[in-house]
Amino acid sequence: MNIQTTASGLALLLSIAGVACTTNQGVPAAATHDHGAAGAASVATGATQSNPQLPPDAAGAPARLSASPRHGEWAVIRTGGNDSIRAWVVYPQRSTKAPVVVVVHEIFGLSSWIRSVADQLAADGFIAIAPDLLTMKNLPEGPDSVLGPLATAAIRTLDAAWVQKQLDAVAQYGMSLPAAQRKYGVVGFCWGGGVSFAHAVHSPNLGASVVYYGTSPKATELASVRAPVLGLYGGNDSRVNATIPAADSTLRSLGRTYTYNIYPGAGHGFLRQQTGMNGANMEATRAAWPAGIAWFRKYLES
Repeated sequence: MNIQTTASGLALLLSIAGVACTTNQGVPAAATHDHGAAGAASVATGATQSNPQLPPDAAGAPARLSASPRHGEWAVIRTGGNDSIRAWVVYPQRSTKAPVVVVVHEIFGLSSWIRSVADQLAADGFIAIAPDLLTMKNLPEGPDSVLGPLATAAIRTLDAAWVQKQLDAVAQYGMSLPAAQRKYGVVGFCWGGGVSFAHAVHSPNLGASVVYYGTSPKATELASVRAPVLGLYGGNDSRVNATIPAADSTLRSLGRTYTYNIYPGAGHGFLRQQTGMNGANMEATRAAWPAGIAWFRKYLES
């Protein structure tokens, strides 16, 4: 356990105030989280940061994507039976084969911000694949003010087992790419954070999981975890954080690797809403992103 005690295609860029980030069948330990007015205000005012070593906030995502020197492309991935999903794939600029990181989107769907997170992972040396887990829902094209609520409602209908099957197929697709190593990790945010923790329960082949402010699986489900899990949480996110102690004690008793950092004063969704919580969200971003990258390098590059 490691608790940090100091604060140091379609484009679906979310700009909706007060949309709830709720879990559903796809995430254990159901919880409801409010991304809140502060995050919406940061989008509305266009507040952003330009540190090229960090992902942008939601407002800065389109500009970061348009300026990226890295190759990104859409792919359609067969996931079994008649199912297939589309995904955004970004390649790093490196001369050696790269590990794969599957990026699980928030409850708001495969937004421009999630695509920019994938781009930053590629900047850090990984092949990043962000699947659109709502592909089969056939959501209409339109502005975020229309698509956000539709994505939120659609995600609540997803089945947990189906979601994990899609992630399995995406990981296999990624590792089969000529530029890829046969290793993969998963990272998720909010709803996707819970899914990324659940994927550690589900997959014996997972190399590492990074959970951004997502709920933990039930303690009774954790015995199958093999991959090391890193949790990154905001201090002002009590509903999510209430699921940490049981996961911590259970995984420790099983001899598994679970480390978590709680960033004081930061709120739920701090990586996307970097200007919120009187600077605490930005401080959390500056600490959390390098921690996640170091985690993947430790367990996927070795």
